[in-house]
Amino acid sequence: MAEGAHTEGRRCLIAAPRGFCAGVVRAIEVVDLALEALPPPLYVRKEIVHNQAVVEGFREQGVIFVDSLEEVPPGSLVIFSAHGVSPAVWEEARARNIEVIDATCPLVTKVHLEVRRFAAQGYDIVLIGHAGHDEVVGTMGEAPGRIHLVGTVEEVERLEVRDPDRVAYTTQTTLSIDETRRIIEALHRRFPAIKSPRKDDICYATQNRQDSVKALLDEGLDLLLVVGSDNSSNSQRLCEVAEARGVEAHLIDGPEEVESAWLDGRRTVGLTAGASAPEFLVKGVAELLHGLGFVTQEHLVVEEDVHFSLPPELSKAARD
Repeated sequence: MAEGAHTEGRRCLIAAPRGFCAGVVRAIEVVDLALEALPPPLYVRKEIVHNQAVVEGFREQGVIFVDSLEEVPPGSLVIFSAHGVSPAVWEEARARNIEVIDATCPLVTKVHLEVRRFAAQGYDIVLIGHAGHDEVVGTMGEAPGRIHLVGTVEEVERLEVRDPDRVAYTTQTTLSIDETRRIIEALHRRFPAIKSPRKDDICYATQNRQDSVKALLDEGLDLLLVVGSDNSSNSQRLCEVAEARGVEAHLIDGPEEVESAWLDGRRTVGLTAGASAPEFLVKGVAELLHGLGFVTQEHLVVEEDVHFSLPPELSKAARD
């Protein structure tokens, strides 16, 4: 498409913050440093983060991704992904003499600790989340028999617990803020004595990225492009934020997935990225849109300055 009358005044607003959160930065750094310091082979249980480009990049460097510890030879080293694992997986690693470097996001670890605390106090625990997500699978494993998964208000209404006065809730870290609020309100209606986490479980990056999309929508977006992979929960939620306001949204892995028909008649396009999507993919989409006549502008909502320390097992493994 040539620049001209059809492109004049077209804008691409790029959300900030976007892309990598502190937990993803930490997990990727763990694998990078392990590749430098440790002899091959290097195993990672599940995807280190939910992004196709990141996983394929590590696979090209020799990282072996496995779905189960059964695929890891006894005595080997394995990195646990940012999404966390259940106590049963830790026990399996010990039983098979597998050395572990734990790249679990500290905010996910916080949720695990909350579940353990509530379970120790005799509560039934309600986990708000999406069935089958790696983070949810790990969290559910912290309190077998005492934890109930819900993902909708309707599921709250059907929930049965042992003692309605001994119920607590926690949440997956990458949920829709608005939808989660409705589910929490439903929980409070059904169980007035329900205990909440000491601090919201939805992570700062998930909230900031959703707030950034809402700020773009206030600028009159007629299309939102979200860079992220299909299995990225927080990326999917960004699309849902736009769709809830009646704005078309598409989840894409990179510029090659942008369809020209999406852009026909669009004046203001928003661009953002999920918390596990690398910045070079965002730049690729921005360059594509610029080449089609869109003027690109950063739209900053809030500054982020969060950093997590590396797991101590990494230093130990490098010394051994």
